[in-house]
Amino acid sequence: MSVSTAAADQSVCTPLPVLGRDVTVPLVTGGEVAYAALDYAASAPALQRVWDDVAAYAPYYGSVHRGAGYLSQLSTDLFENARRTVAEFLDCRPDDQVVFTRSTTDSLNLLAHAVPADCQVFVFETEHHASLLPWQDARVTYLDAPRTPRQAVETLERALADRDPYGPALVCVTGASNVTGELWPVRELAAAAHAHGARIVLDAAQLAPHHPVSVTDLDVDWVAFSGHKLYAPFGSGVLAGRADWLRAAEPYLAGGGASRKVTRREDGGVAVEWHDTAARHEAGSPNVIGAYAIAAACKALTEAGWDTLVAREQHLVRTVRAGLAEVPEVRILSLFGDDAPRVGVLSFVVEGWNSSHFAAALSAEYGIGVRDGLFCAHPLVRTLLGSDPQTQGECGAPEAAPGEKSLNAIRVSFGAGTPDEHVERFVDAVRELVADGAKWRYRTEDGRCVPAV
Repeated sequence: MSVSTAAADQSVCTPLPVLGRDVTVPLVTGGEVAYAALDYAASAPALQRVWDDVAAYAPYYGSVHRGAGYLSQLSTDLFENARRTVAEFLDCRPDDQVVFTRSTTDSLNLLAHAVPADCQVFVFETEHHASLLPWQDARVTYLDAPRTPRQAVETLERALADRDPYGPALVCVTGASNVTGELWPVRELAAAAHAHGARIVLDAAQLAPHHPVSVTDLDVDWVAFSGHKLYAPFGSGVLAGRADWLRAAEPYLAGGGASRKVTRREDGGVAVEWHDTAARHEAGSPNVIGAYAIAAACKALTEAGWDTLVAREQHLVRTVRAGLAEVPEVRILSLFGDDAPRVGVLSFVVEGWNSSHFAAALSAEYGIGVRDGLFCAHPLVRTLLGSDPQTQGECGAPEAAPGEKSLNAIRVSFGAGTPDEHVERFVDAVRELVADGAKWRYRTEDGRCVPAV
């Protein structure tokens, strides 16, 4: 291997510093071990860079907008600069708005609040509940799970061809599945939507932390994502995109900040003139630190270089997939097949194991944090498992005998802060658990599988 190649390989294998990388946790079998956080798809650890930036700002924290004091003006500038940073990170169009929310769920509920009353919404059953459920007040068409990216586009085209051609329509689609990690054909779906006069919103909660997202290049109308999955704590999210529906809608929340002018009417009521900027849907004191944390994460990921980040993550994906493939009892879940491109999110089942029991053993006996269940994507997971809704059994007993169907799954997820050692330890632990079984006894407590005392 040449010196230049070795240096390139070393850069690919270097994780970004994150909080918690030195945390140790106790094992039920005795001793402690460095915690392997492999649940990034739920919440990623904060980047050290983000934490440092927030800590540097914290002494200067103040109210935003309309404050006359220095700290208030500084905080206002920081808040609005964060909006511009996010717009650059997403490669937004000049007229797009960036609205700060609490999360992806909040962002999509805000957009659902803003769609015209007669709007028809198209959403695949494979979506996370955050993008599957907010449209209850609209005319919703739920699309069956596709088995190839091409089938996804064709399914959408057929559905759009049958819609009312004169009314507004919106397509909601994920960028990367929170269950399988598979990338969806967003650009092709956006082209299909626009060809039929519909708009499209991209749920980028699982895409943005792993892959560059360009509103302009993908040609989506809106994009939503969460800070807590983008290595930014403090509970903030983003809805970015076209302004017209947002300006026409009543404020998501009524209150200070959303209102430009309030006067008393002669009949004793009040007349309100609302802002037509992003402030229209940001009533109340905004989460300044959350917005700043998102902007800091956007800068950190951009400066680290997406080519390097993606290459390193794909190295981890290959390590996990290759390791699990060596265990015959393990089945990785997939919609689009083994060769489908994906981010660092994989779900699987283990023959003869209750998934909650398996995940609990990984935690208690190996110090590895994963997730088990249906991952707030119940229709998708049940489609992949071929199982009907049922009550999960006791965690100490096998969920299914060999050849029988599983009721839920195990998800492992990782990203820019994951060391190679964590995924290697995970693969070794899976092999050992399948071969030798759990070393401890487990019981169900408050619906969770936990080690027995």
